[in-house]
Amino acid sequence: MNIVDNTDEEIETVAGPLWADLVKSSNEGNYGEFVKNFAFQLALSANQVEVGHQFAKSELARNLSEDFDYLGIIRRGEHVTVLYRQRSTKKEGEWLGRLVLGYELGKVRIFAASIF
Repeated sequence: MNIVDNTDEEIETVAGPLWADLVKSSNEGNYGEFVKNFAFQLALSANQVEVGHQFAKSELARNLSEDFDYLGIIRRGEHVTVLYRQRSTKKEGEWLGRLVLGYELGKVRIFAASIF
């Protein structure tokens, strides 16, 4: 199984709810929910102390708007990068959200997620 073989529409259908879950759990500072769809190696590297520190220190990470826009998909190897226009409820401007997806044990998992 290779996620790059899926259509843009199929990928967007899966990615949108995953991104929405990340936004919601980030706003709530809920580590368990934040990492629940991470690939195994990413979950190991995203330890609770570091993520908790990010939740506590980042005004952006705790105030993400649930209103985001899908921008497109980039395919590479066995992963896709899904891009979003992300806004904040407290800060002016827009950010680029990046969600890297692929299959792990037959299930779509998050291999990276970030906001720039």
